[in-house]
Amino acid sequence: MLNTAFHPGSPVWLDLTSPDTADSVSFYTEVFDWTYTSAGPEAGGYGFFRQDGRTVAALGPFTDTHARPAWTVYFCTLDADRTTELVREAGGRVRFAPFNVFTSGRMAGYTDPTGADFAVWQPHDVRGLDTVAGAGSLCWTECYSVDAEAAKAFYRTVFAWQEQDVPVGEVMYTVLTPPGGGTEDAHGGIMQLGPEQTAAGTSSHWLPYVEVPDVDARLATAERLGATVRIPATDVHGVGRLGQLVDPHGAVFAVITSAPPGS
Repeated sequence: MLNTAFHPGSPVWLDLTSPDTADSVSFYTEVFDWTYTSAGPEAGGYGFFRQDGRTVAALGPFTDTHARPAWTVYFCTLDADRTTELVREAGGRVRFAPFNVFTSGRMAGYTDPTGADFAVWQPHDVRGLDTVAGAGSLCWTECYSVDAEAAKAFYRTVFAWQEQDVPVGEVMYTVLTPPGGGTEDAHGGIMQLGPEQTAAGTSSHWLPYVEVPDVDARLATAERLGATVRIPATDVHGVGRLGQLVDPHGAVFAVITSAPPGS
């Protein structure tokens, strides 16, 4: 389960890159009952989604012509420069090199060898999101990969994640925890994309899950506002009820009502 201890290798930040930030603000504030606050003119259009006054995600405009609408998951690092070296050594691509964000922290962005984009955050004044795992906040991260074994090897080198393979239906799902963590510290998973998914054009990507009280209601609201349902509301034993969406600009995300502990 995600928490705000933010150990190295754990999810620490989440933001959306959008071609129309005003439209995305309207969409996500209605879907999740979030509020939005600009970071100010010096931040280049960046701002924060908040739940009950606490930052749960962020939003920014395209910064280059090659950008695409997407949610980006950031993982905690104590040394962004060293992580960049490890990414290169493991066969990943550096999308943008480490740089300081005022006095808030240091960040860098990468693409893993299978094509999934992600980023890291080295905390300074801003440790990370104010809250996770509760209603309206990030509660899980999931890598869908065209080559799950290659992805696991890459992230094992970069973050030293611990892995546990568990069967989910007819497929194998790899649960991830930060180095030294226990089962209760699990923060995400890696899953192999199926032939039908790749044939339909789905490429490797990280998918954030947001905890909600009613998956069906959120899917209906999102669809009414122009989103596409990628996976309808589905019950997964021991996990909860979940669904996946593509927002009006093409960014994918998921919602879940987690099963009570021990169910």
